[in-house]
Amino acid sequence: MNLILSFFILHWFLSLFFHTFFLHRFASHKMYETSKNWERFFYLCTWLFQGSSYLVPRAYAVMHRMHHAYSDTEKDPHSPHFFKDIYDMLKNTVIIYRSFLLNKNIPNEEFTKDYLPVWGRLDRFGHHTITRLSFIIIYTLIYWFFAPSFWWFLLLPIHFLMGPIQGAIVNWCGHKYGYRNFNSDDHSKNTGPFGFILLGELFQNNHHHSKTDANFAKKWFEFDLTYQIMRVLNFAGIIRLNKVSQSIMN
Repeated sequence: MNLILSFFILHWFLSLFFHTFFLHRFASHKMYETSKNWERFFYLCTWLFQGSSYLVPRAYAVMHRMHHAYSDTEKDPHSPHFFKDIYDMLKNTVIIYRSFLLNKNIPNEEFTKDYLPVWGRLDRFGHHTITRLSFIIIYTLIYWFFAPSFWWFLLLPIHFLMGPIQGAIVNWCGHKYGYRNFNSDDHSKNTGPFGFILLGELFQNNHHHSKTDANFAKKWFEFDLTYQIMRVLNFAGIIRLNKVSQSIMN
C-alpha cells in the first residue's frame, strides 16, 4: 500500500478513536471511569493524534453538552438545520468553541457541573499556535519526502483540520441523513453504512436516545467498533464502563 495512503488512514482512525473515546465518551458523557494515570495517557494520545487540530477536552465537552441540551434548536451550536451549508455550521462551531475555551459565554452552569478533565499545561502547549504549526510542518514534510505525486498533497488540509472535519461530518450527516430507531424531539439519525468509517459516531439517533450508553449500536446490523475496544479495555481493568453500558453488555 502507498506509504502516504497508509499514513492518512492511520492518522484518520487514531485521531478519530481518541476523539470519540476520550473527548466524546469520557470528557463529555463520562461513560467510563479510569485512573488518573490512564486518563493522562488518553489525554496525551488525544493531543498527539489530533495534532494541529487538537480540541481541548474541557471546551469540547462543554460545547457537546450544550449540543445535547439544545439538540436541533436555534441554541444548538452545530445543528445542520440552521445553517446553509456544512462550512457555515463549522464556522459557528469554531466561534462557540473558542468562547468556551476562554471560559466565556457558557450559557448554563449545568454544562460544567459534572466532571471535566483538565490538564492545563498540555492544553496551553497543545493549543499554542507554534505547536499547531509544528504539526503542520511535520505532516507536510512527510508528504514532501514520500508522496509519489503532487496530487497526494490535496489530502494535507484534512490532516491540518482533522478533528473539526470529523466532528462536522458527524453533526451534519448524523442529523440529516439516514434512519431512526427511536422517536426523539430532535432530527438525529443513524447514517447507516458509514457508521464504521466514523467508528460508531454516525449512530446519532441511538446516541441521542441514550446519551450515557457507551454502545452506540442498537440493531443487529449496527456495529460500534469503539465500544468493542472499550469492552476489551474494561475486561483488562484499564477502564470501568458505567452501569448503563455494563447492563447492556451483560
